Amino acid sequence: MLPLRLVDRSSDVPAFRQIAEHLRGAIRAGELAPGDRLPSETELMAHYGVARMTVRQALAELKSEGIAVAEHGRGVFVQSRPPVRRLASDRFARRHRDRGLAAFSAEAEGLGVARVDQLEVGREKPDERLRALLGVDARTKVVARRRRYLLDEEPVELAQSYVPVDIADGTPIEQADSGPGGIYARIEEQGYRLAEFVEEISSRMPTPEERRRLNLSAGEPALVLTRRAIDTDGRVVEVTDTVKAASRYVLEYRFPAE
Repeated sequence: MLPLRLVDRSSDVPAFRQIAEHLRGAIRAGELAPGDRLPSETELMAHYGVARMTVRQALAELKSEGIAVAEHGRGVFVQSRPPVRRLASDRFARRHRDRGLAAFSAEAEGLGVARVDQLEVGREKPDERLRALLGVDARTKVVARRRRYLLDEEPVELAQSYVPVDIADGTPIEQADSGPGGIYARIEEQGYRLAEFVEEISSRMPTPEERRRLNLSAGEPALVLTRRAIDTDGRVVEVTDTVKAASRYVLEYRFPAE
């Protein structure tokens, strides 16, 4: 059981936040290890001398931060997996494609088993925003690839990639399995050597559909990233939109000082 720490009734900090901070501290100190089950609502009520709603609010705060996860019928557990460390300056390196690894597989190495599900591939007309990003006109069609990424069967990211048909036509980009190294390897095989990637990142609350597909707790935000892949001639050859579970990612960037 947790070391006893009473709720300070005279504090301006609400009781549920005090309890959440106590549990957060116990997790950071290793008193509750990754994968451990937190005390039940009844145990926490008795421990802190508070009502059930107060305990539920405290647990909801930890779940919204991604520190704890609820498992139906079993209880609430300390998050067992470290977040995916997204090395933005490294994940698209050509050496990964040469090894047959797509970007997500490269960054997930050593963290668990990565796979894709809910895959949809097809041709469509891009909307106005996408046409502007790709620099194409209204007559252009794209091959759209929509999928969900899982790490050890836990969903961590939704992605939608768009490649102009004149690049993707007749290639594995139009197939469920795009082959070793992913679509960027296939694009380069078509003679479009990639020179740089441009990314824009923001955060927002997920839509109900995104929350369902990523198994997000109520109140948990999402990271939204749009990436353009640009070849040596300056053409945007691909655009990807991703929605990431914010609590499951650490974004790391490396920049030259000069």
